Amino acid sequence: MLKIKHTLCPSCSVGCGINVVLNEGEIVGTFPYKRHPINAGKNCLNGKNSIDYYLNKFKKAIVSNHETDIDTAISDVSKELNSIDSSSVTILCLGNNSVEEIEAIKNFAESKNYNIAFYADDLKDFKEVASYEEVANASSVFVIGDLLYENPLIGRRIVHAKQKGAKVYALGKSEKSVTFNIADETFNSSVQEFLNAIESKIDESSVIVFNYVDSKEDLDKLESIKCKVLPVFSNSNSKGTFDFVESKSLDEIVELLENTKALLVFDDVVDKLDYDFTRISKLISFACCENDTTKISDIVIPIKTWLEQDGSFVNAMGEVQNFSSVIESDNLSIIEIIDKLNE
Repeated sequence: MLKIKHTLCPSCSVGCGINVVLNEGEIVGTFPYKRHPINAGKNCLNGKNSIDYYLNKFKKAIVSNHETDIDTAISDVSKELNSIDSSSVTILCLGNNSVEEIEAIKNFAESKNYNIAFYADDLKDFKEVASYEEVANASSVFVIGDLLYENPLIGRRIVHAKQKGAKVYALGKSEKSVTFNIADETFNSSVQEFLNAIESKIDESSVIVFNYVDSKEDLDKLESIKCKVLPVFSNSNSKGTFDFVESKSLDEIVELLENTKALLVFDDVVDKLDYDFTRISKLISFACCENDTTKISDIVIPIKTWLEQDGSFVNAMGEVQNFSSVIESDNLSIIEIIDKLNE
């Protein structure tokens, strides 16, 4: 028998609703969530494919490239952590953990005197940000990044603004930027050059939407401009993670990793951070399915996917969104694993 259950898409920080289709208790696909206020029945390709995390999930823990049971793997992690000085242990997060998970991770790090690092795309937490409706109703929209391609449900708001008569000015890294197709004026400059060029066109009803910057100075400039801004993070709960852990720049994280002997990773960091992680003496991944980081990890602890647990995310505009499990699981959650490591 087919069942449809509502939950949140974990693919970026927009916070779209998504329906998951189950047949005889097994997840078989997704279906648009027509009544969700964020995306009103639209899901991007990343959202539609997000069930792959569940379909390809780990069945066993992995230690030194060999499968083993979860208790043995957790015991091995404890032995590793107890064998080295706590100042040489670092926990690394990217903003994909739920509010409840990141609070547990932070408390665990502090109780053990471990380092904890959070990377948020080199962006920062702007306390006051534009709402999605303010983007759709802006008189002009200034876009940094290919939002229509990389974050299409925010891109949809930019299209709505354009349809209402807004001017769209877009900065992209490539002439093939999809956002360029609707822009009144396009740029391939640095972020600073773009901001300087458009500053005279900005008024209080304008909105700047962006998913990357070139430097910290760009963030300072964005904060000083007299209009609302909306940073769009690549990970689902970056906005919520800021409430618990201070973000670090790539340079700061690399400096920390140079003095790390054991690294606990709660995400796929290899393709995000320009660093040779094979230099770490002991790399420990907490992951629901195989990724580039688990492939080079010494120990892999399988965790519940987002489909198998309850929790909450904070979306890009700062709205707390709760989600519920759609299927039961024998895997442990991150919180349950931390409880075992604390025993």
